[in-house]
Amino acid sequence: MAVEILSVGAYTPKNRVTNDALADIYKVDTSDEWIMSHTGIGSRYIASEKETCTSIAFEASKIAIEKAGIKANDLDCVIFASSTPDYKTFPASSSILQELLGAENAGAFDLNQGCTGFIYGLEVGRSLIVGGMKKVLVVGAEKLTSHLNWEDRNTCVLFGDGAGAVILTESVSDDSKIIDSFLRSEGSGAECLKVHKGGSKYPLIAGQVVDDHSFIYMDGRNVYNFAVRAVADVVRILMEKHNLSEDDLKYIVPHQANKRIIQAAAKRLGLNFNKFFLNIEEFANTSAATVPIALNEMDEKGLLVKGDLILTVGFGAGLAYGGNLLRW
Repeated sequence: MAVEILSVGAYTPKNRVTNDALADIYKVDTSDEWIMSHTGIGSRYIASEKETCTSIAFEASKIAIEKAGIKANDLDCVIFASSTPDYKTFPASSSILQELLGAENAGAFDLNQGCTGFIYGLEVGRSLIVGGMKKVLVVGAEKLTSHLNWEDRNTCVLFGDGAGAVILTESVSDDSKIIDSFLRSEGSGAECLKVHKGGSKYPLIAGQVVDDHSFIYMDGRNVYNFAVRAVADVVRILMEKHNLSEDDLKYIVPHQANKRIIQAAAKRLGLNFNKFFLNIEEFANTSAATVPIALNEMDEKGLLVKGDLILTVGFGAGLAYGGNLLRW
């Protein structure tokens, strides 16, 4: 049985913050020139205090449901990929989202695999459809700015908030389908990208002050080296497995973490950099949301035609990585 993406939707908060505004508002010791030259990021969207990761996911999911021409109670399952759920342990954000949508017939679960979460979610959703479900919502959403130390310019300039969602269903033909997925993890590097405090290993203690260990930490050099290799490996493996040339692919849609990572990976692969779709300059790194936000932008701009071959790539915390080969 073939499974296809029936629709895609995305949402970002209204508050768009440029690099210059970031320095002014949050007193970050940086500049637009430094951020652009090191990352390719020009702005990011920052959620308000009233917005939650689930409320952002809700907006993107509503759009995807409307585009699909279905009702929320047609959904059999809600898969919520995120590293920044509303609650640290429980309840699951997927259950909150399921209730907000009115998807009364749907099961729901969270999927926490960092920036590769949506990539994993697509394959899990595909498997559920093959197993007998009819409609599955896969959403990648993050409110990363609530986990940032604004005094750490090595991390705070990188991230933004947003959500993207897709509806999966059985494909009526081979013209559109999820062809293949490649999923891997290198747990040996798990400590390179983390929030140290708040889990069962290093729990929060009553009366303890919030310190640097309560926010996102990243070993930039090691993560960079891993990411370049991971992107190159995923693209090469899926292309070789399916005997694809560069001309066969319409676009490669990578996780939007750092423009220099993609440039280095493209060089390593010997591929034209323009083959990679990037929107990091506007949206920054929204972790599990970057790929669906990019797919939605491409769809709305008419860059994707039915039957186009698309290769998605995710990489990040875990250290997990992977990709999906799609016929749009």
